[in-house]
Amino acid sequence: MTSPANDPGLLGWFRQGLAISPDGTALKAGGRSHTYRELDLAARALAGTLLARSPDADRVGVLAHRGERAYAGFLAGLYAGAAVVPLNPGYPAERTRAMIEAARVTVLVVDDAGEACLPGLGDVLDGVTVVGRQLGEPLTQPVPVRPEDPAYIMFTSGSTGVPKGVPVSHGNVSHYLRSVRHHFDFDADDVFSQTFNLTFDLAVFDMFVAWGRGASLVVVPPGAYTRLPAFLSRHRISVWFSAPSVVPLLRRAGALTAGAMPTLRHSLFCGEALMREDVTSWQTSADRSVVHNLYGPTELTISCTLHRWDPATSPALCVNDVVPIGRAHPGLRLHLHRECGEAVGTGELCVTGPQMVAGYLNPGDDKGRFLHHEGERWYRTGDRVRTLPDGQLAYLGRLDHQVNINGVRTELREIDHALRRCAGVEEAVTLVADGELRAYVTGTGVNPAALREELVTILPRDLIPRRIERLAAFPLNANGKIDRSALTRAATGEQPVAG
Repeated sequence: MTSPANDPGLLGWFRQGLAISPDGTALKAGGRSHTYRELDLAARALAGTLLARSPDADRVGVLAHRGERAYAGFLAGLYAGAAVVPLNPGYPAERTRAMIEAARVTVLVVDDAGEACLPGLGDVLDGVTVVGRQLGEPLTQPVPVRPEDPAYIMFTSGSTGVPKGVPVSHGNVSHYLRSVRHHFDFDADDVFSQTFNLTFDLAVFDMFVAWGRGASLVVVPPGAYTRLPAFLSRHRISVWFSAPSVVPLLRRAGALTAGAMPTLRHSLFCGEALMREDVTSWQTSADRSVVHNLYGPTELTISCTLHRWDPATSPALCVNDVVPIGRAHPGLRLHLHRECGEAVGTGELCVTGPQMVAGYLNPGDDKGRFLHHEGERWYRTGDRVRTLPDGQLAYLGRLDHQVNINGVRTELREIDHALRRCAGVEEAVTLVADGELRAYVTGTGVNPAALREELVTILPRDLIPRRIERLAAFPLNANGKIDRSALTRAATGEQPVAG
């Protein structure tokens, strides 16, 4: 069998695991276990069916919850040589219709939940082949692909709130997976968590890093978070990967007790800024685990930098209590694009290299997102960073979170940092609504009036939020990140926030 090192296709990483551990557990989801051999057969049966019914299928949508049909459907699209378009049955029908139309989906694989969504999708399904329960002959061999062919298409809202399709090529993701092998010592005995929905590209890490080693993947259901240490122990999970937002939730629930997660040996976080306090409390519970902070937008294929937390040296590198995002993955190059007057070593992070996608699904979305510098094309992340003395990068915040209030320019993250220094505050998010600073905080015994008095000793008066509201917990979006858009809608009076 061709090794992933020589195979241009993402599917090659799963087939590597199939060769290593055919009767080992590839997937645990919904209370059921599936071996590599069983998952492969299910994927080939779906691939054979969709190609028999739509021989020219080149975009395969997968509208299913995280169960066997969703994972087999993802692999089936790869077997068919098509680009996979993950879709979420829990999304509003309008969003799903827009994604199907933008991606020009030709075949739609559904489970029961996906099938229930079909009536709401209307005429966008005209000409689309829907594959449900009826299956035909399994495909025997995968359809060949080239490195430049898209492996999957993810939709990202970015900072504008408008979904944009990002085609990630087989070459992009295979280079990334080889970089992961450079960083980590994963093997067939590892058990990986799957906390992300398949519409979030971090799910691709869990699937194909695990499968490339012949390891197991365990889907973490929403109900498991209230008893996470017991869930991890029962499934012997050794590799955890999630958005950082899960840590404060577990801390408030009292789940992060000393030594409560002894099976973990690697803990990975990505998707949001990782706070120093969160690493400390997580490591108290997962005391045998190494924490890794990954950073990267979808356009740079899952992640592009990494910081390995060292309790002895990392705390001193934190800026505004945010853990550094580290150094670039092998083969990537970084450029800090500076505006006039910005200090050397600080600027917008731009990245180029084999993980950078060729462009958006809609070429019109490329405008302003790519930089031509010194004869090369770079992706503009929209994130401000600073080079630390040891060469690693510190995350300073989004360019669109930099605000000018009464002539004072500041990063909203600096106000968040000041709020977290106040008594009783655990988390803080500051935003601008109707031209004023508004803040939301979590924590017990927090008094907004007392917070403003305390902030006077930390911040200029112009940077003290006009309104501060305490929530029991921050709302999270489908990817497990803090839902800033929901907070903004609440701040402008459009709708109350559910915390």
